[in-house]
Amino acid sequence: MLSLIQRVTRASVSVDGETIGAIGPGLLALVGVEPGDDESQARRMAERLLGYRVFADDDGRMNRSLADTAGGLLLVSQFTLAADTGSGTRPGFSTAAAPAEAERIFSLLAAICREKHPLGVETGRFGAHMKVSLVNDGPVTFLLRA
Repeated sequence: MLSLIQRVTRASVSVDGETIGAIGPGLLALVGVEPGDDESQARRMAERLLGYRVFADDDGRMNRSLADTAGGLLLVSQFTLAADTGSGTRPGFSTAAAPAEAERIFSLLAAICREKHPLGVETGRFGAHMKVSLVNDGPVTFLLRA
């Protein structure tokens, strides 16, 4: 499992012109599920998303986590993140989990995050054509693996 996280001042996701998830300051996490990912990867990714220190402390250093700041978390499934881009000019998707399994693991990740961070976890809609809007704060962007 991998997640491209971006520290944001705001982010939202819409489907067919309807906003289905939105946060203020916090993290936008684009999540790719790979074959073999299971509950342990979902739990580890939840720990990383909630505990990764990307927010400034009083001295301006990245020493605060999402849990410390009570910020929002917007999780968006993105199978293209798990694509094989190692050769050629077209991505391969055999390195992404099958849709049914990916949806199960993504939903589990969202449930774990909601349990551990009940103040604000939003999601996109799995498998939908989504429009994601964000204001990256920094910019601050990291690729996490679980």
